[in-house]
Amino acid sequence: MKGNPPERSQAKLFYQNLNELVNPKNRKKARAAQRKLRTIAGRLVRELERKLEPPAFARHLSAIEIYKQILSQTRKSKNKVYSIHEPQVYCISKGKEHKRYEFGAKASIVVTKNSGVIIGAVSFPENIYDGHTLPEVLKQSEELTGRRAKVAICDRGYRGKNDIGSTKIEISKKPKKGATAYEKRKARKRFRRRAGIEPVIGHLKSDYRLLRNYLKGSEGDSINLMLAAAAFSFKKLMKQLPYIFSQIFVALTSFAKPVKFENTVTYA
Repeated sequence: MKGNPPERSQAKLFYQNLNELVNPKNRKKARAAQRKLRTIAGRLVRELERKLEPPAFARHLSAIEIYKQILSQTRKSKNKVYSIHEPQVYCISKGKEHKRYEFGAKASIVVTKNSGVIIGAVSFPENIYDGHTLPEVLKQSEELTGRRAKVAICDRGYRGKNDIGSTKIEISKKPKKGATAYEKRKARKRFRRRAGIEPVIGHLKSDYRLLRNYLKGSEGDSINLMLAAAAFSFKKLMKQLPYIFSQIFVALTSFAKPVKFENTVTYA
């Protein structure tokens, strides 16, 4: 006896049709599959609300609220849910041709100008303006190093404030008309050094597992960021260990007193 296939098989078939949305010839078919998937999902949510016992319903209430939000949200909705298991994830506009958007949590890092060691890394649960991330990350770097940064060199995405507390904010801009050649050369060198943070971010993503986080929630985002930043700084310091040990050896041998033994000279 033939009949309609079960909803699970229907949903799988409609999901396959939904993947054809990128093809203009199959767009109408994909739109219909999208509407049908939404109908099936709404039917299942209403069935859960009717048939679940009160204790089970209270236990799964937060998940059901997420499902209902996903079904009701539109393209122009705010605070949209992009992931069921990580509902706090938000969309970040990158403005790059090869990757226009990223989904995750915004992070801000502080790198020293000369040594390139990461001394601050903060993850933010909300997609706030870049300039508003500076106070918290500067405060963290001060707590870790015991010193307040005098100058913070930032890109133009941090425009809006010239100083935060005692820290002066330097943003790349055109030199003044009366600037001397020395001032122009110094500013150019400083902002070229600021561009060096982009490879650091790339290495954190590709080499230190910051590109994808396998830890749960906003706390997991912060833990993953701190572990990646610590591993990056430790590796940079480990590369300097041979030079540090050589300097210690030179310092120790310079303070040693020569002792003569049968026409030989040794150091004690």
